[in-house]
This record gives sequence, C-alpha cells and structure tokens, in this order.
Amino acid sequence: MKTRNSAHKRGKHNSLRLTRIAIDTYRENVAYLNCRCEVYRAEGFQSMSKIEISVDGKSILAVLIIVRDDSILAPGELGLSEQAFRQLGVKEGTLVRIRHAPPPVSMEAVRRKIQGERLSEEDFHAITNDIVHNRYSKMEMAAFLVSASVTGLDRDEVLYYTRAMADTGDRLNWKEPLVADKHCIGGIPGNRTTMLVVPIVAAHGMLIPKTSSRAITSPAGTADTMEVLAEVSLSPERLHAIVQKHRGCLAWGGTARLAPVDDTLITVERPLGIDVMGQMVASILSKKLAAGSTHLLIDIPFGPSAKVREMSKATQLRKLFEFVGDRIGIHIEVIITDGRQPVGRGVGPVLEARDVMQVLENDPDAPSDLRQKALRLAGRVLEFDPDIRGGQGYAIARDILDSGRALASMKAIIDAQGRRKKIPRPGRLTLDVTAPASGTVTAIDNLRINRIARLAGAPMDKGAGIDLFKKLGDSVKKGEALYRIYSDFDSEFQFACESASRDSGYTLGEKADITTTMFEF
Repeated sequence: MKTRNSAHKRGKHNSLRLTRIAIDTYRENVAYLNCRCEVYRAEGFQSMSKIEISVDGKSILAVLIIVRDDSILAPGELGLSEQAFRQLGVKEGTLVRIRHAPPPVSMEAVRRKIQGERLSEEDFHAITNDIVHNRYSKMEMAAFLVSASVTGLDRDEVLYYTRAMADTGDRLNWKEPLVADKHCIGGIPGNRTTMLVVPIVAAHGMLIPKTSSRAITSPAGTADTMEVLAEVSLSPERLHAIVQKHRGCLAWGGTARLAPVDDTLITVERPLGIDVMGQMVASILSKKLAAGSTHLLIDIPFGPSAKVREMSKATQLRKLFEFVGDRIGIHIEVIITDGRQPVGRGVGPVLEARDVMQVLENDPDAPSDLRQKALRLAGRVLEFDPDIRGGQGYAIARDILDSGRALASMKAIIDAQGRRKKIPRPGRLTLDVTAPASGTVTAIDNLRINRIARLAGAPMDKGAGIDLFKKLGDSVKKGEALYRIYSDFDSEFQFACESASRDSGYTLGEKADITTTMFEF
C-alpha cells in the first residue's frame, strides 16, 4: 500500500503544465524546465540531458535546458520549443509527464564504428531511424558523422546508408519511364548550372523534377538561389501538380520529406564543415532515390582548390557513384569537369540568380563560362532521351536556350512555384578588393572565395556575397578591382573584409604559371 501511494504521488509530481516557448531550434526538440521545479529536484535531471515527454499515449524525446528565471517559465511548467511543440501536437496548458529518456539502442553501433568496425545494413537502418525520430542529440549525431569520417565507409556501407536514409521518408513515383536529374557535388563558387539545365530539359519535354538541399559549406545551394526568385518549400501534392504541367521544378527537398534524416544531419555537418566522400554519395543518392529519379548526371569538378583535387580521387568517386547507383536502380553517368576557378561572376544567392537570368535572357553581359558549362551538361541530360543520338544534345540545348524556350520554361516554373513580389538586392555594404600588383590572374582559391562570401553573410543573407571581376588568365593592373564584397550587416561585413585583406584568394603572376587541369566531359 505504501508503494502504491508513493507511485501515485510520484506520478502526480511528474505532471507539468505545457507551455509553448517561441524559440526556433531548427530540427531539434528542446524542452525547458525551471530549476525550482519539484520534478527537476526529485528526478535529478541535468541540463542537456534527454527526456521523454508523454501525454495520452503520445510521446516525444527532447534535450532539456534548465531555466533560472521565473519570468520565462514557472516552476510547474514544461516549456517546449516550436519544433517540439508541433511534434507533440497537443494544446498549451495540457498536463504532460516527463522521465529520463532511454539512450537510443543504435548508439552501440556508433560506438562500434568509432572503433573502426564495419556496420551492417541493419545498423544503418537503426541509426537513421533513431535520428529521424529525434532520439539523437546533435552531439550524438556529430559522433556518428565524425566516426564515418575518421574510420571511413566502404562501398557496401555507403549502399546500406543510402537505402537507410531513403527509407526514412516518402518516395515520389512519377509513373514515367524516364525521370531525369542532374547534380553537382559542389565546392565551386557560383556554379549554378542546375537552374539552367532544368528549364532547358523541361522545355524539350523531358521530366526533370529537381529537388535540392540547401547549402552545407558553400555560400549558396540551388534551393537558396531559386528562393530569391520563387517559393521553394512545396508540398508533395503541389510539387506533383507543377511538374506534371511544366515538366520540371526547382524546389527544396525538405518539405517533401525526401530522405528527411539527411536534412537533419546537414544541420550538424554545416558547422562541422564535414564533407566526406561516402557521406556525400549516400546523401546525394538517397535524395535521388526518394525523388523517383531514373537517370542521373553527376558533375564532379576537379582542381587545386575544388573538393576533389586528384584525378585518382575523382575516378574513385565516380566508381562509387556508379556502384551504388547500379544497385539502387538509377542509371548514372558521371562527368569530371574543370574546377580550377568559380563559374559565373556572382557568389551568393542574389548574385547567382542574376547570372542565371542573364544567361536565360541571352544577355550579352551574361557570364559565358556559366552558359557554356550549362549547355554541355544540359546536352548530356538530353541524351538520356533514346530519340537523341550521342553528341547531338549540345546543339539541341543551345537551340532551346537561344530561341527563348528555356526562358519561357523558367518563367512558367517560377510563376507556378510562386514568384517573389520583391527580389532582394545585393547588400548595401560594399568593398572592392584590389590587386596588390600588376600581372595575370594565375589561380583563384575556390575555398577562400567561398569562405569570404559566407563571412559576408551568404546564404542566410540573400544579398550577401562576392561579384567577381577577374578570372583565370585575365590581366590586371595594380589597384584594379578583382572582386566586390556585398553584405548587409556591419559585423559580417567587417569579418569578410578582414578575411579578404589577409588573403584575397587570388594569385597573380605570369600566364605560364597557370595550372593546367586535365578534365573530361
């Protein structure tokens, strides 16, 4: 009897009144508890520990934060961040119960990976399932990502990981035999070819529903740049309707729940700056598998400051893409391209969107390197069409672009997704970075340009970034502008300017000093 009364009192004390805390914790459940709360004192909860919150047969897991200010949260209340409140799905004021959360069982597999062991397909399914159900804290996710980075993933593990990530969300079925897609592994500033390939291919009549992630370590991704022009957060139903009518789209994959665990992991990858080969392949191909792609073109830029700096690594990566693609049922073609310098002039969402529209509008001032690369890539995608002979794709793509059909296709996609009434402008704060001496541009450091553009505020600040005035082989005079930094906030502007003053990312010398890079299409 004594035990039953104790249990009753314990259950009563564990009941807390739910309140919504207006804090966006972005893909992480966070709960808040007052330090004078009886439950906090009785159960020995600690800040940053994980708790389980339950009510009426529903429960969620959350990371606990202890509050020491009664004006934020009363002792008898449990606060939930916006993400956690939406997931629990009950009204404010509801009585909920909390307890210590059991550790995710799959952490044992992560510990084995840290020790260098090879994981099974069941291990990867367990890990991704726990992550997508918010059973991992960001610290635990970081441990998993670092373990995969340090000990590596063999090709079978990458295959298992790809399937497991795709299985965490929905899968699109377009009910067509040929669903085209194109993806670049990234790392090259301004390389916004996808936003040109999609309208060209869609204008030809091929289905190309492009869903993209946001930038991880770059100043802009396709979704970030398209968001300057149109809405990119589309429901699956709206996505289907747009693609069926216009044969293409340029959307963010997050709202469509395509391999959602990948979007969660990206929030940890971004601050850690992790970009591991196996992780990259699994991330890209899980999204393509979930998006219903049947034919995929992969672009691997290769150069001294690209993600891939050795031809042997590029070849290894190509083989890994082909191995996994063959086993998940996607026809993959991989091309290795020139990654010695940025593509186009703009680096950052607004500036990259400007370049894309200039190319589509056949503006004489449009960056020619962006135009030419996009045409070559679009030509290769068009050659997935069995009615187009190999080698004919480029000429067809050029005709679609020059005729204005690609521009019309892009305008229709933008209108269907939701055209922005007001397009952001480049940042109000500017600085021209000038040449310290006369000479020829012999090298441009992609990583450095990316770094400076991100310090300026890109991609979160759409108008932040860099406008390039000089490219490889261009002659410059002392004091002539190499590029212009744009930012909207004083602190970010100062960070970017100070970084550029230490190292502009440009090397000047003689034309004979320019690094030649062997690349192929």
